[in-house]
Amino acid sequence: MQSENLILSLLAQTQQNINQVEKLKTYDLQTLTWKPNETSWSILECLEHLNLYGDFYLPQMGNKIENSTTEAEVEFKSGMLGNYFAKSMLPKVKLNKMKTFKDKNPLHAKLDKTVIDKFISQQIKLLDLLNQSRKVSLNKVKIETSISSLIKLKLGDTFQFYINHIIRHLKQIDRIQQTRRMPNN
Repeated sequence: MQSENLILSLLAQTQQNINQVEKLKTYDLQTLTWKPNETSWSILECLEHLNLYGDFYLPQMGNKIENSTTEAEVEFKSGMLGNYFAKSMLPKVKLNKMKTFKDKNPLHAKLDKTVIDKFISQQIKLLDLLNQSRKVSLNKVKIETSISSLIKLKLGDTFQFYINHIIRHLKQIDRIQQTRRMPNN
């Protein structure tokens, strides 16, 4: 895939994600913290989960881009592991539940609307990083994963994985909203 096409696609998806979350600012706190049951996440818990991953990946990607001596290439070739991770994050028709790491699980955290602001701020940073990445190699710059510092993905794969993870949880937020609108059985 052409590097520029990948970046343009990820920029468009990130802007779409921002637009979707901007609408949540109009919701009251009761709606944002409602959950279908005690073990499910609320809208704010979904966003806080994404913020925790943003705290991990965004500074690292920024540092690697800033300090890279690589040059951009026309083509980006996804790595086998990176491609697998990125695709595994996409939501499926039948929900494929995944266990989250304890340090990334916001269940029962006391949250308020600042979670939304932080998410949007992180996404604006992501837009900036995507634009900056046009100057470096999406193939050669490597990013440590949250799973292990021994597992590193190409920058292009990391962007895809990270953004697909966001899409996954924004779909979860859609499902929470649909459930909330349904009358009690």
